[in-house]
Amino acid sequence: MFKVSTRLGLVILVVLMGALFSLVNLFQTSPVIQIEPQSLINEVLSSEDVAKFARVLAPRKFIFPEDHGPHPEYQVEWWYFTGSLQDQEQRDYGYELTFFRFALTPDELPVSNSSWRSKQVYMAHFAVTDAANKQFYVFEKFSRAATGLAGAKSDQFHVWLHNWSAQNMGSNIFPVRIKAEADNIALDLVLETKKPIVLQGDKGFSAKTSQPGNASYYYSYTRIDTQGKLLINDETIPVIGSSWMDREWSTSALAKDQQGWDWFALQLSDNSEVMFYQFRRKDQTPDLNSSGAFISPDGSKSHLSHNDVVITVLGDWQSSHSKVVYPNKWHLSIPRQKIELDIVPIVNDQELNVSYRYWEGAVKITGSKAGREIKGKGYVELTGYRAG
Repeated sequence: MFKVSTRLGLVILVVLMGALFSLVNLFQTSPVIQIEPQSLINEVLSSEDVAKFARVLAPRKFIFPEDHGPHPEYQVEWWYFTGSLQDQEQRDYGYELTFFRFALTPDELPVSNSSWRSKQVYMAHFAVTDAANKQFYVFEKFSRAATGLAGAKSDQFHVWLHNWSAQNMGSNIFPVRIKAEADNIALDLVLETKKPIVLQGDKGFSAKTSQPGNASYYYSYTRIDTQGKLLINDETIPVIGSSWMDREWSTSALAKDQQGWDWFALQLSDNSEVMFYQFRRKDQTPDLNSSGAFISPDGSKSHLSHNDVVITVLGDWQSSHSKVVYPNKWHLSIPRQKIELDIVPIVNDQELNVSYRYWEGAVKITGSKAGREIKGKGYVELTGYRAG
């Protein structure tokens, strides 16, 4: 959930820009983009090639449903769904379905009669975590935004890439139906928000560094009732649970001394939520631009600055795939809210070894709030970690 600016949008853009830019004129015949896997996020977050793209410089008024749709004048944006689910036997699952749009160039393409040409490229990630069987399934797709292969609409909520999609079922954004399928793994879920939209940062303006323009427009739905079904290796599993949706768009880059981030989206049992992203500097100290929000049970938001949250790593785990060492247990403290939380993954191996490597997975939470026991579930994203 946080992305390039928190999250991964600019990561994708920078990783792919060189290869994709040279392919613009080949889009007439190439329906799907292929790239080499295993790029390290922190090694490619250095692009400053943003001339002519729109920049996020100040707060703005959000307009819906238009802002649920694409913003092609910006370099990158994303629609991010994650959630914690349970089946009838109370077995735990997690899911991630994310869509990214990024522009190859701010300039219009030359006039052409071909319907294959487009300067917009979409990428999507789909992952399912099965805690009982300690399995993690992850898939990735790319396509240009042409001939209906991928895209997003501004007159309603609908984003898709081939047969993966998120689409509203009425005149408002919710309820939303999300669907994805690959290699005998699938989800088909209906999402209905229980709390109002949260404009992150300063009324939706989320600064990532002190440099003008290194910011995003960012909003979230932090408590979404979820029901539907998963398909895991021929077994259809009815599930219920709670989801989180993030939306961001920007033309931005990390600062040169920022190596990566740890992003937390936590849903607590008293109907409150915590979102916090902590940038890590190259010397491994927390960055002063780290930020987040506490959302109370009534939906009101309290801003969290870098000195409001203390994150202590209590353990780590090494991936057998990449040999990267990631944190796998945290204590998160918010003294102003009297919150003390211990956070652990429901499965350690939730590493995405796709076009670039990062860890994002479902977690469970225990702790206290104002001296009373509290529990919860959520998602954590980790980027910029190296092999140990």
